Amino acid sequence: MMFPHSIPIPNGPLPHKWDEFKNHCRLVSPANRRKYTILVVGTGLAGASAAATLGELGYNVVVFCLQDTPRRAHSIAAQGGINAAKNYQNDGDSVWRLFYDTIKGGDFRAREANVYRLAQVSTQIIDHCVAQGVPFAREYGGLLANRSFGGTQVSRTFYARGQTGQQLLLGAYGALLRQVQRGTVTLLPRREMMDLVLIGGQARGIIVRNLVTGELERYAGHAVVLATGGYGNIYYLSTNAKSGNASAIWRCHKRGAYLANPSFVQIHPTCIPVTGEGQSKLTLMSESLRNDGRIWVSKIPGDLRPPHAIPPEERDYFLERLYPRYGNLVPRDIGSRAIKRMCDAGYGIGRSVYLDFQDKLAHNRAEIERKYGNVFTMYQRITGENPYETPMRIYPAVHYVMGGLWVDYGLMSTIPGLFVLGEANFSDHGANRLGASALMQGLADGYFILPYTLGHFLARFKPDPLTTDTPEFVQAHQQVRERLEALLAVQGHTTAMSVHRELGLLLWDQVGMSRSAQGLKTALEKIRDLRKRFWEEVRVPGTLTGWNQALEYAGRVADYLELAEVMVWDALLREESCGAHFREEYQTPDGEPLRDDERFCHVALWEWRDGEAPVRHVEPLQFEAVRPSVRDYR
Repeated sequence: MMFPHSIPIPNGPLPHKWDEFKNHCRLVSPANRRKYTILVVGTGLAGASAAATLGELGYNVVVFCLQDTPRRAHSIAAQGGINAAKNYQNDGDSVWRLFYDTIKGGDFRAREANVYRLAQVSTQIIDHCVAQGVPFAREYGGLLANRSFGGTQVSRTFYARGQTGQQLLLGAYGALLRQVQRGTVTLLPRREMMDLVLIGGQARGIIVRNLVTGELERYAGHAVVLATGGYGNIYYLSTNAKSGNASAIWRCHKRGAYLANPSFVQIHPTCIPVTGEGQSKLTLMSESLRNDGRIWVSKIPGDLRPPHAIPPEERDYFLERLYPRYGNLVPRDIGSRAIKRMCDAGYGIGRSVYLDFQDKLAHNRAEIERKYGNVFTMYQRITGENPYETPMRIYPAVHYVMGGLWVDYGLMSTIPGLFVLGEANFSDHGANRLGASALMQGLADGYFILPYTLGHFLARFKPDPLTTDTPEFVQAHQQVRERLEALLAVQGHTTAMSVHRELGLLLWDQVGMSRSAQGLKTALEKIRDLRKRFWEEVRVPGTLTGWNQALEYAGRVADYLELAEVMVWDALLREESCGAHFREEYQTPDGEPLRDDERFCHVALWEWRDGEAPVRHVEPLQFEAVRPSVRDYR
């Protein structure tokens, strides 16, 4: 599906498309770049890298940070690594193989040209980050080290112990602060985007709330770049930072940006299990642990013996048994469903299975400490159990969303001038993201793709003077204020958190690891009832002015209650199983997903209709270089 302003996929062979675009795209001269103001929302890896690069090029950039510093972005939580097709291990890797693994891992539900470009750019990312001083792990001789991640048979994941996301973010943060010091970038912390302002159908500004003073502020620009992450927190319990939310993309969606594949939500297999009803979030154990750890359960249902009392011959290493070619390194969606099946059948340790390192610890404990020591320490601090002495216990949890705002080849949404980067867009992962690809996409979008495609868009028109006094700004400002006042005015007796927890449990049960038509229809009815009850019974203390975290939170829950309905519609109308979207009605006799390429080889785009049901459009997926096939990891 294309729109009049969309940047089309270039012609020519797949390996040449990105070069074809760069060779012929429109440019903005260095002297003219300072005349353009770009608003960047979000300061994680995608936002920080984009703002830093645009500032370096000479654009006037204003960047908005939800936290008090970009260093608190959720990108720091990425532990395991970042993919790149450098083939340093000489084990057969290539740009083509990274492209194919990503397309196959996403169950052939991603746009071919975008994924190939991502694989191409991956090699530049590593060189760039090394130049920034990112302390990647190295082999004895000094060369950069690699390890494997799920869904691959090569070692292409670069890592900095268990702190890869944090180290990459510090590199981007340093680049960003350099531009702040130079004066090309203005950094505004503690701001939350509340609405998008359109002038003449084009994104020309935003309304933000100063989270310290409560004041609503207006900012105008010649383009808006959204890099606000995913909406996994809609499930209440997830591995995401609690401040992560969907409000920025949802505000843009209601202004006309189409939402793509919103039901594609990744469940990560190696998370610390839920321990109680009062828990507010979950913690991820790095996928890199599956290189050296083995996942197993007892062969005896309901076995209450401690793990050291269960001899090896009575253990079921079920991933190695079911998927001998990939073993414990199967993709996340496959591993998650396998763990759920074992627990549902009564073989789990409650709602968990073992992730055991005893074999490797007995062989070389020092190597395990060097590679995973900080992750092991984190597990022990959270659970009180020492993973050097007893196996970790893990269970799947919501981790990442592949769905997001639709973007074209140039990362521009259906609204001209609104660009969307990283997890906030739907672009590169199809129905399932391979591990270590999120950091790759965020940095590729910010450092190496947006600077070309944004300039191509801006070169279409001369920069006009900026003002926030237009009727469009005044109207958007007033609508935001009225929405916040409406939340404060309800004065009910229910907290926003209790509604959020109820919504999250409903989505986990009906739109989680498995979905069914009946369950989805039930979810639709319950979400509507819950939304109605929220607006009748919620109580938000405090005032519109000043610091009011209860008001922030209630606004995000109100957006979740609308987004949830579109997610359910998307899952209900996609009558197939693919990647993380597993419909119980569509599976093979041995429980594997059953894809329907004839009817659903497309991206589902959702258009907001105020007061009406959302409208579903499709973008057919054309595969020229690969042929969709059965996704077999056995």
